[in-house]
Amino acid sequence: MLKIKRLIVSLSVMLLAMGAGCTGNSENKTSAPETNPVKKETQEVKSESPAAQASKLVTSPPSNPDPAIQQKTQQYVKQLAAKGFTAKAQGVWIQSGNTLLANHQGTVPLPAASLTKVATSLAALSTYGADRQFITEIGATGPIQNGVLQGDLVIQGAEDPFFVWEEAIALGNTLNQRGIKRVTGNLVIVGKFYMNYEQSALKSGNLLKQALNSRLWTAPIANQYQTLPPGTPRPQVKIDGSVQLSPITPSQVTPILRHYSYPLTELLKKMNSYSNNKMAQIIADSVGGAEVVAEKAAKAAGVPENEIQLINGSGLGEENKISPRAVIAMFLAIQQYLEPKNMTIADVFAVVGQDEGILEQRQIPPLSVVKSGSLNRVSALAGALPTQQQGIVWFAVLNSGGDLERFRAEQEVLLKSFVQQWGGVSSSPAELTPEGKIKTSRNEIVN
Repeated sequence: MLKIKRLIVSLSVMLLAMGAGCTGNSENKTSAPETNPVKKETQEVKSESPAAQASKLVTSPPSNPDPAIQQKTQQYVKQLAAKGFTAKAQGVWIQSGNTLLANHQGTVPLPAASLTKVATSLAALSTYGADRQFITEIGATGPIQNGVLQGDLVIQGAEDPFFVWEEAIALGNTLNQRGIKRVTGNLVIVGKFYMNYEQSALKSGNLLKQALNSRLWTAPIANQYQTLPPGTPRPQVKIDGSVQLSPITPSQVTPILRHYSYPLTELLKKMNSYSNNKMAQIIADSVGGAEVVAEKAAKAAGVPENEIQLINGSGLGEENKISPRAVIAMFLAIQQYLEPKNMTIADVFAVVGQDEGILEQRQIPPLSVVKSGSLNRVSALAGALPTQQQGIVWFAVLNSGGDLERFRAEQEVLLKSFVQQWGGVSSSPAELTPEGKIKTSRNEIVN
């Protein structure tokens, strides 16, 4: 049964691609983490995904949606128009398996808000692979004797988007285990090191210096420490010098630790569940920036490049525009990348009613796997709705030009009407069930 359902997903991707009206290809390869993270960041995955193969097909845009669902969708748009929200500013795409159910401006790029993060997620997966970990190297420029590092502590960044207080505390405790309680020299930052999403390497370095020495903790650090398992030690690594930036790794540095980030899928899950804009931008920049994200996402999803128009990787700004069809195509492409790892989109997006995050504030049918987006005049909602009669229903609703709260309320009413029509489910289907394995970061003593 699962193989049949996966085939349906593949056919759905092909349906989207057959209406794309353009050609494209994608590169995809999965590899184990390397000890040189900066070099690794520039490498891409090589093998072609099923979604990329579908993107080579050329035909006219899909048509002939289901009459009943199309009528309900048009009524939804008319109701918004009656409230003063122009129909041209609204977009809807709904499909189940390889069947198109509804299409209103489905191929028109519209303000997508944080649905932009779907593109960032797909671009990252197609570049790095699902298992990618960002490896921060920690080294020393002098000997370690009697708890004292006689030299500099060197941090070689690798664009880890989730190096936060908890990671710094764990690193400090590992340094203590390595026998370091004091550094006579400086804290030297090399490369792209982000602490608490701060893109200034100097600021990030100062935050790390503070976190490594519990005597310097402020209230935010102490509060975050309280969320860690009881008995977690408080690190004591006193750095006598200052934070210094270096364009290259000092020649005399000796590796002592490696910090492995959470696997990419878990990083994306954290980013999407809380719609973390700073985290999304770090990931997008690591891939190559907004233009590269848009290009990679379009190729991997098999849609024309003009259906994904981005100015950043987070979705901040109405200039980020994506067509409803492209949103669904990206979800399906992500599913394709994850299936070989026995994972689903639930491993990178929030499951309603199960995962913490911003969706807790919304009245969305339980067990749906979705991503939302919000700006002052924009509300977007997309993902997978499990139903009894239609199976997995993929939907994208993009509303702009009006009242955010009104848009949200109408979206929720529309989804509830589909559940009433097709029946809800009491448990997640296999296609929307996360892998269930614990995914975490770790520190490794190397010398």
